[in-house]
Amino acid sequence: MHSQSIRYLILPGWQGSPDEHWQSHWQRCLPNASRVEQLDWDLPDTESWVASLDACVRSENTPVILIAHSLGCVTVARWAARAGSDLLARVRGALLVAPADVERLACPPALQGFAPIPQQTLPFPCHLVGSDNDSAASAARALELARHWGAEASILTGAGHINVKSGHHRWEQGFVYLYRLQQRIEQLARRRA
Repeated sequence: MHSQSIRYLILPGWQGSPDEHWQSHWQRCLPNASRVEQLDWDLPDTESWVASLDACVRSENTPVILIAHSLGCVTVARWAARAGSDLLARVRGALLVAPADVERLACPPALQGFAPIPQQTLPFPCHLVGSDNDSAASAARALELARHWGAEASILTGAGHINVKSGHHRWEQGFVYLYRLQQRIEQLARRRA
């Protein structure tokens, strides 16, 4: 996929992605990458977060690949459940990393407004990366979300929430999943041509 013909939209989760987070590193490394900024990273509001994503997708006609982490994954699902077909057609795919299960019993109150999690298949190729020891979503729950969303899934061993706290600063290995997603997007495009 030619980097000039695609934008990468980075969607951090609750409390944002600090400078040392892999999403910030990827934003600096990937061509045509930008971040979906939120008004309040600490007190997330479903409507506001979905509207911010909508505005970013709408801002240019250039096709996008979404790179979401944690609550950003749920934001993608909520946006896709209500966006029009013209905007959905601009999204070529989504990499969904360590989705936050906002329906779990121990979910922080600040995130509970994002429940219920949409269960519709996302209308673009997706790859979900979870972990077998993520406190925000068990491996079984991550696989369940992947099934609902129609995403290919990879479950990492001992990767935690795939964030700074779990030692994922640059997360260069994660580019493998982005590359796989982009290959899948290209294969689908060739089939349609």
